[in-house]
Amino acid sequence: MKAVALTRYLPIDHPESLIDVDLPKPAPAGRDLLVKVEAISVNPVDYKVRAPKDKIESAPRVLGWDAAGVVEAVGPEVTLFRPGDAVYYAGDITRPGSNSEYQLVDERIVGRKPASFDFAHAAALPLTAITAWEALFARLNVSPQGADAGKSVLIFGGAGGVGSIGIQLARQLAQLTVIATASRPESAKWAQSLGADHVVDHYGDIPEQLKAIGIDSVDYVLIFNDTDANFPAAAEVVKPQGGIATIVENDKPVPVELLKAKSAALHWEFMFTRSMFKTPDMIEQHKLLTEVARLVDAGTLRTTVGEVLGPINAANVRRAHRMLEEGRAIGKLVLAGF
Repeated sequence: MKAVALTRYLPIDHPESLIDVDLPKPAPAGRDLLVKVEAISVNPVDYKVRAPKDKIESAPRVLGWDAAGVVEAVGPEVTLFRPGDAVYYAGDITRPGSNSEYQLVDERIVGRKPASFDFAHAAALPLTAITAWEALFARLNVSPQGADAGKSVLIFGGAGGVGSIGIQLARQLAQLTVIATASRPESAKWAQSLGADHVVDHYGDIPEQLKAIGIDSVDYVLIFNDTDANFPAAAEVVKPQGGIATIVENDKPVPVELLKAKSAALHWEFMFTRSMFKTPDMIEQHKLLTEVARLVDAGTLRTTVGEVLGPINAANVRRAHRMLEEGRAIGKLVLAGF
């Protein structure tokens, strides 16, 4: 089968940082689905895993953690899907990724593709939807039924992939007042189009910008870019007994002491936790993706696709990595077909 892989961890401008390869087609076992991949999207986790390091893989390593496709075969323990089902999923970071013609994925972290989306638009959703949903509803305990309506959330990185769906979940489901950060006119416009009530510049003075729009503090903060840079401002503007959730690894110690006087909480969200540790509640991600598909088909959630870059090959995947590394992407970057 065709795949995009690496054997060395190289800068993205190196022509061998990602290469086209042919690999054996895998076979499903246990609760695995064998999915024929029709479309993928690229996320920051891809280039972070690919980041240069002194390591050589003995066999090509396939990256990629977002896909939509069709179930071709199932393992003997599968109960949720049948061959021919159209599905979408983010996958498992401990297993070969989605940048290949066929992929094995545990049925418990897979959902049926939204019927109203083609494969390309469906592939943009899984990783970011799971991440934003878990951060907002599971970590911060915000009600997805609107019981916290009228409260406020500050979303750092509103125009990125996770921010693009996070704004919608916070506005459409939780009915929160949403303040998103964006640094360019086009990214601010994108965030507003998704439902942000206010947009501020994450390179500016966040507390002062909030005061300028009549907001002294917020109930919740979601950090979807740069924990190190944004945590001090988040700690300053979060309300007493409020909560902060971040998805971005830190390079230096997080000054959590800033939260003590407020009795505010800090939560980490990593959407691969369930699959990585095989937690008893792995199937919650199947349920989550099922609900997201329902909301898409009902018209409650809209696409987060920023650009479709063409077919799935090493050159186009390298281009997507480069765009994400340079911070030039708005919404999700998608590739479709081999």
